[in-house]
Amino acid sequence: SKTYNRRVCERWMRDGVTILDPETTWIEDDVQIGRDATILPGSFLQGHTVVGEDAIVGPYTTLIDATVDEGAVVERSRVQESHIGARTNIGPWTYLRPGNEFGEDAKAGAFVEMKKAHIGNGTKVPHLSYVGDAQLGDHTNIGGGTITANYDGVHKNSTTIGSGCHVGAGNLFVAPVEVGDNVTTGAGSVVRHAVPSDTMVYSENTQHNVEGWKPAWER
Repeated sequence: SKTYNRRVCERWMRDGVTILDPETTWIEDDVQIGRDATILPGSFLQGHTVVGEDAIVGPYTTLIDATVDEGAVVERSRVQESHIGARTNIGPWTYLRPGNEFGEDAKAGAFVEMKKAHIGNGTKVPHLSYVGDAQLGDHTNIGGGTITANYDGVHKNSTTIGSGCHVGAGNLFVAPVEVGDNVTTGAGSVVRHAVPSDTMVYSENTQHNVEGWKPAWER
């Protein structure tokens, strides 16, 4: 009930947790929260969620059986059965489906969806990407609009991208595929085959200009 939830919030506040608006915050019984964590309005902490010390959750965030380590930030996002490493930033508007594992000082930003992804220390997926069934090494940057094409209609296949990689915008990784360390990919690349370490890879698409073109409704 609302009254019981208010008591739960008050108990956590007595234990050193900052809850800005208990009226819009829901914390279930099995949740654990560290001291000096901050829970912002509109947040739902459910199941066996664990929030570490100095972490910030919210506003408008749902955590279901999630672990958020110390100093991490999860903003305006939905996280289910995933582990967020220390000082990692999630959000806004990030959707983490079950099975994600983040290292420390990593990032998943706006309009990023992930599932069963292992993200290394300092690795960033800043925006507009889908990363599924993938392993990303340390200190790799994923350009906006990148997709791991993991489903062939029958099986889910994995993508591996090593450490120190710079992935250009609009990349498509057709799984199963493995990319080594210190690889740079050009914008718009479609990566279908293994890429060795210390390599620059790009794929070219031929551009065709049709001059004098008119849309169908003007013909």
